[in-house]
Amino acid sequence: MKIIVAGAGIAGMAAAIRLQKEGFQVSVFEQQNNPGGKLGEISGNGYRFDSGPSLFTMPHYVNEILSEANKLPYKKLNVLCNYYYADGEYFSAPGEQDEFIKKAGKFWNIDESGIRKHFEENKRIYDITSPVFLESSLHKLSTYTRPSGIKGIMNLWRINMARSMNAVNKSHFSNPKAVQYFNRYATYNGSNPWKAPATLNVISHLESGIGAFYPEGGMIAIPRRLYKEAIEAGVKFSFGQKIDAILHSQSRVTGIKTADGKTHDCDMLVSNLDVRVTGKLAQIEIPKRVVKSEPSSSALIFYWGIKKEFPTLDLHNIFFSGDYEEEFRCLFETETITQDPTVYVNISSKYDRNDAPEGCENWFVMINAPANRGQDWNKLKAQARASIISKLSHLLQTDIEALIAFEDVLDPVEIEKRTGSSFGSLYGSSSNNRMSAFFRQANFSNQLKGLYYCGGSVHPGGGIPLCLLSAKISSELITGKYGKKC
Repeated sequence: MKIIVAGAGIAGMAAAIRLQKEGFQVSVFEQQNNPGGKLGEISGNGYRFDSGPSLFTMPHYVNEILSEANKLPYKKLNVLCNYYYADGEYFSAPGEQDEFIKKAGKFWNIDESGIRKHFEENKRIYDITSPVFLESSLHKLSTYTRPSGIKGIMNLWRINMARSMNAVNKSHFSNPKAVQYFNRYATYNGSNPWKAPATLNVISHLESGIGAFYPEGGMIAIPRRLYKEAIEAGVKFSFGQKIDAILHSQSRVTGIKTADGKTHDCDMLVSNLDVRVTGKLAQIEIPKRVVKSEPSSSALIFYWGIKKEFPTLDLHNIFFSGDYEEEFRCLFETETITQDPTVYVNISSKYDRNDAPEGCENWFVMINAPANRGQDWNKLKAQARASIISKLSHLLQTDIEALIAFEDVLDPVEIEKRTGSSFGSLYGSSSNNRMSAFFRQANFSNQLKGLYYCGGSVHPGGGIPLCLLSAKISSELITGKYGKKC
């Protein structure tokens, strides 16, 4: 049976690998000239940058797809992230949870037992939700009739769906800096901690309880390993091939039409494209729950080659806003950028010296941005750049502007153009609703037989681990229905 995968993002390649190894004949069509989707790279003046996601958790989801020869080497981070608060105070978060609890308790001047209890609760929520909300289709009855599904449903009242992240974090911690720290995890899927359910606090367990990691060779090594595995498995790739239409007859997928006018037949299609884009290509109605879902935040990223080394900075660094609530109000209500944004600085040259010239560093400088609704991005970029430089210069006591030897920029408009993500959103829909997990597009179509979905805009969500899980779910739906073909 022939399967076409639309899009060579990590979810598309993961699905292609799984299905090819089950005996299906898989071809991948990608509009860009290289695999990886949002996981790309740029370079200039001796600097190299991973252009997309920079946090790596749950590495086993990558390596479980790869053969022994292609396993991705990685190292666990000793420092999760360095945090700079608006008042100038600085906290370096250890990678080991016990050490983190001790250090954070002293820094925040709160009882260690409260931090430990918070982590234990988040782990409990993860253990309850993972088999149902992350590893299975929410839209199949079989999910709820097996033991893990029954357990999940019986324990829904225990996963904090009814309260916001901020409400729970504020009730757990008296120090506003601790609340701000844990609220930050809402940004890991582009949401607002004042609206997103506290269930998302499980993300802190993934980072602190399980660990954060750095892949050897940078984040670009992830799509490169997946691509190599796919080629060796026999998957066929066609790059620079934009899909103009998804063809179907009698409510069943029959193939695709590419921009060059050629048609390519298939028995099934797995779309790694944005769900809204998929709907337009197939000329099918997108479910109303998906259309009405609030898009996640986007990003404004500056790639700066810095002519200096900063020993106090690490791989991940956060410079918090002085008014976090205002920042999220701007992102999701007025759809603009606050004058005091939280700034994230990723420096891969801390781990890969070849990513920057000697004595220099490659700064991936990102702030959260609203979804693209036609704002004046030239104006917003100029204002944000000035705010970022002022903030970093103040907190690092250095004139950052004078150190920039290379610069490139990525905004929501370009993100939407390059990746096809509606509104330039990074994670598809936001989780600013307690039922948002159920509002996402299922991993299969109810309108077209043979159409399946994977990627960040569908269940279970955005981010590297969830995209890989979406590929696993959609692949298992196909093999579960049609069996192994080898």
